[in-house]
Amino acid sequence: MFELKNKIALVTGGRRGMGKSHALALAAQGAKVAITDVNAKDCLPVAEEIKSKGGEAICFQMDVSNKTEVDQVFDEVVKQFGRLDILVNNAGIYFPKTALELTEKDWDKMIDINLKGQFLCAQRAAKEMAKNKWGRIINISSVASGQVGVGILGGAHYTASKGGVIGLSETLAVEWAPLGINVNVVAPGAIDTPMIQEAQLPKEAMDAMLSRVPLKRIGKPEEVSSMVVFLASEEASYITGAVFYVDGGWLAV
Repeated sequence: MFELKNKIALVTGGRRGMGKSHALALAAQGAKVAITDVNAKDCLPVAEEIKSKGGEAICFQMDVSNKTEVDQVFDEVVKQFGRLDILVNNAGIYFPKTALELTEKDWDKMIDINLKGQFLCAQRAAKEMAKNKWGRIINISSVASGQVGVGILGGAHYTASKGGVIGLSETLAVEWAPLGINVNVVAPGAIDTPMIQEAQLPKEAMDAMLSRVPLKRIGKPEEVSSMVVFLASEEASYITGAVFYVDGGWLAV
């Protein structure tokens, strides 16, 4: 089950954290993986790790909010691999700032990368996937994305972007179903990634957050990647337009 042999996958923001984990997990199931990030050199160790295990991977520099770069990279992936089957829209940023202090520049930067970037990559991916009437697009959102009772102090711009990802994905799932493309969302809870570490949340804030998680621990990137692999596989053929929360039971409380 969940075999991805000879499938072509592209993972954005793949140099570290969950992106790295997704790339490794897809490769472990047989996919050939294109890894992108704003700095291609940082992706090389991930590609080398995949190759050391007998897989195939390539790296590209790509700013997901820049349509020219997106088109250039997707062109090159198709040129090298012949097609594209799977897109994991993982690239994203987070920097805390209260709503009263947010500048227009702050807002635009967050939306451009976290939401516009996912649209640009999904749109281009769908154009390629439609040629073969088969595709899997997995957009990464967050448990803090609206309508579930999880807000983040200092995260109005972030939660707005992640809520937008869910709304975007539901519509794309409807529009692209006739093209053979499934679009789904993975919404992680508290996951141990460099982004979380760099946010430098006070211990009290982290403890308070984890106190709401029934499993009483922070999640691992690999535990999110398992869901990504499932949604990329043939076993998820009847699933589209859905949101999967990987949150240790946070929303069950």
